[in-house]
Amino acid sequence: MNKKKKPGFRTVLAYIVLIILTFLCLFFFYILIINSTRNHFEIQRGFSFLPGKAFLTNLKNVLNDANIPVLSGIRNSLIVSTMSAILATYFSAMTAYGLYAYDFKLKKPAFIFILLILVMPTQVTALGFVRLVTKMNLLDTLYPLFLPSIASPAVFYFMYSYMQSSLPLDLVEAARIDGSGEFRTFNRIVIPIMKPALAVQAIFTFVNAWNNYFIPALIITSNNKKTLPILIAALRSADFLKFDMGKVYMMITIAIVPIIIVYIFLSKYIVEGVTLGGVKE
Repeated sequence: MNKKKKPGFRTVLAYIVLIILTFLCLFFFYILIINSTRNHFEIQRGFSFLPGKAFLTNLKNVLNDANIPVLSGIRNSLIVSTMSAILATYFSAMTAYGLYAYDFKLKKPAFIFILLILVMPTQVTALGFVRLVTKMNLLDTLYPLFLPSIASPAVFYFMYSYMQSSLPLDLVEAARIDGSGEFRTFNRIVIPIMKPALAVQAIFTFVNAWNNYFIPALIITSNNKKTLPILIAALRSADFLKFDMGKVYMMITIAIVPIIIVYIFLSKYIVEGVTLGGVKE
């Protein structure tokens, strides 16, 4: 009979490190959920492993706060994040397909230009962006928060790398020979092959847009158009006498729920998308 080999030292060490990392990741979520069930004075006393009894009270306080319109904040964040994810993934995939499947004179300069935009910080262009939005009469609207996602260099680069590893040009040529138009080829052949990459970038773009505070804070002024990060910041910066830690933790808990839902639905594509996107044949 063959004896089972005992796990080596490296395997045991790897499991220990993974367990510690998992614990550290989940521990902060656990603290967040526990504190959302405790009131302000209980939180001030210090950390507790046991949940409190103020969950519904905190939820009512958040929902009934006229200065913090949570429901409209959730709606606005969902609109901005969903539209950003759709526009960034679809149009970045289309741009990547154009540079990957076609040969033209300015192909290399165009690729370099997009990568140069990738390394440019958002803060550098913020003032010019606000001026442009003001001239276009789009200030205090949600459009400037998701329309720029059409041009997303980071998503483009990931899509381009994924196509190099997973999209054979012979397949595109075969579709052209069969009489398929370019848009039909892209939508019917390329997009299904790109599903894992699209799902990965949709998650990343959704989370980035959901957590974005800098640009919405510059563009949005009306209370009913503010996104969740702005409302959370407003709640945290409240007067000390009115400051309620229970409400803050409840707001943050509400804010992470949609991210978790999106992740659960699209998580099966993450490993496949990241692995194939980072490997070239």
